[in-house]
Amino acid sequence: MEEKKVDEAGRVGVKVPSVSDILGRKQPEQKFRVGSVSATIWLNHSQDKEGKQVSFKTVNFERSYMDKEGNWQSTSTLRVSDLPKAILVLNKAYEHLMLHDNTQDNLGGEKND
Repeated sequence: MEEKKVDEAGRVGVKVPSVSDILGRKQPEQKFRVGSVSATIWLNHSQDKEGKQVSFKTVNFERSYMDKEGNWQSTSTLRVSDLPKAILVLNKAYEHLMLHDNTQDNLGGEKND
């Protein structure tokens, strides 16, 4: 007899949707933040010229700030004081990619096992 999975609420076989399922947005693989500076790693999927599915990762870099109206904005422009923070988050993103990346887009197209 097949064992049925039961969640914490006692529901049997019910898949609870994630925040990204509900909002229709994908979540980043990893995000590194120091103060207002962050580097975010995204896993992407596409097809090559032969139609084969390929995965690759990208890094988004930004600095957050509050505008005059009190709304949060982001920019890729850095102040001098942001440079050490930028170096740190980008190094952390690179370290994560080199240690955990299983995609073809890692150092010359080779898998990192």
